[in-house]
Amino acid sequence: MPQFPVGQTLLIDADDTLWENNVYFERAIASFIGYLNHQSYTREQVRNTLNGVERESILLLGYGLHSFTHSLITCFERLSPGPVSDEDRERVRSFAATIRDQEIELLPGVSATLAELSLRHRLILMTKGNRAEQADKLARSNLAPFFSAVEIVAEKDPPTYREVVARHELTPHSTWMIGNSPKSDINPALAAGLHAVHLFHKDTWVLEHAELAAPGESQRLIELDGFAKLRDMF
Repeated sequence: MPQFPVGQTLLIDADDTLWENNVYFERAIASFIGYLNHQSYTREQVRNTLNGVERESILLLGYGLHSFTHSLITCFERLSPGPVSDEDRERVRSFAATIRDQEIELLPGVSATLAELSLRHRLILMTKGNRAEQADKLARSNLAPFFSAVEIVAEKDPPTYREVVARHELTPHSTWMIGNSPKSDINPALAAGLHAVHLFHKDTWVLEHAELAAPGESQRLIELDGFAKLRDMF
């Protein structure tokens, strides 16, 4: 028997909550580091440099494959021991291109769970990133019919959550954010007065790591290790 009554609003993240995503970026990064084959830096040092470059690129270009490709090329140019050729740049671009060609791989139990939850609650997809890329992934996932609305935002921060709440006339005490990222899904949603469900994913992007914030006195924070377990809660 679900713990919470019918009629909740569930804001649900997409990447690494509904389908695999970061694992493909990790594979591209592994290929990139292998191609760079730097003799003076360890793989960990190269990765740390790339993390810093990605933070810069996000501020400049936002999220998505264009930003990621820019980060790989910039990192290669900074760390390459010799001149960077056009051939080098094209090879680096090819690593990012492998992500674009990936089929959508739903996480276990996602489709059946959404179908069940959509009968009892209002589901809104809330994801950040490049609008065209995220909309394309949603279309290819065949999950769109389960959602009453879709929010593709540039960033997930407390003001954005408050804007979504106001736009859809949501009631905070019956609204939940569900996702794998402490930094983007959980902590800012709690800061905006919502409840939250953290779905652990072993491959959550390192730039999304953060300590989980403590919920307020009237808030709930639930931690689960599988999407299908939402059926027991809602």
